[in-house]
Amino acid sequence: MTPLRRRMSEDMQLRNFAPETQRNYIYHVKGLAEFYQTSPEHLDLEDIREYQLHLLNEKHHSAPAVNQFVSAARFLYQVTLDITWPEKALPRVRVSHQLPVVLSPAEVDAFFRHVGTLRYRAALMTAYGAGLRVSEVVRLKISDIDSARGLLRVEQGKGKKDRYAMLSPRLLKVMRAWWKVEQSKHWLFPGRRPEKHMDPAMLQLVCRQAADLAGIAKRVRVHTLRHSFATHLLDQSVDLRVIQELLGHTCIDTTARYAQVSPRLVSVTKSPLDQLGRKPRKKR
Repeated sequence: MTPLRRRMSEDMQLRNFAPETQRNYIYHVKGLAEFYQTSPEHLDLEDIREYQLHLLNEKHHSAPAVNQFVSAARFLYQVTLDITWPEKALPRVRVSHQLPVVLSPAEVDAFFRHVGTLRYRAALMTAYGAGLRVSEVVRLKISDIDSARGLLRVEQGKGKKDRYAMLSPRLLKVMRAWWKVEQSKHWLFPGRRPEKHMDPAMLQLVCRQAADLAGIAKRVRVHTLRHSFATHLLDQSVDLRVIQELLGHTCIDTTARYAQVSPRLVSVTKSPLDQLGRKPRKKR
């Protein structure tokens, strides 16, 4: 590791950045250095802008991925190297608004029937049954299960926040069946080495394979199960603010997007066309 990369890593640790964010930022800085075959400290703003365009136009990276590079570059130059940039330097790419992919309850049922092992079925059921992110699923510990109160403790989720998620009786039954097989002392879903938790990439792979086997044409990832959890709660008329707390969203607007993809809410909402010509009810 170069001295600059070590200093940047230390700066991120001091600001308590999430481990995944640190890895992503280092990855982007490494890519920048390899592209120019020199240390980033020798590059100017125009060089960085050229690399940003390279990622977008030649590497065909998504807008969120390019914007993540922008965040990494801003941190490296403005924090670690203490270089002042103009206010509008290195603009972010506009991210198109896309509705989340959601599975129907029938598709979720078919999906779980095609997850081959209890280990991964329990992990994926946790993502759907509690609405957890993949990073939150794999980091669950045995001590996070509160079976008496029907709760899961999510420690240091996104934004470094702790919260409680629901633990349904069916999910608890699956977790207990899995624990009897594994008998883990620490991680609920340990990796190949007991001291490590399950690899998120492996869980994503199993998720995609199960969706293919189930004949689901949609692009299914572990996060799709979280989207489906929120949408299905909304279909059950659960209050949006309750869903916000369960998902760990800081802003209600983030949760509100699920109202746009709930087919039940669309189907039960009456069109104003159907109200034309009706006599208003008399007030009593």
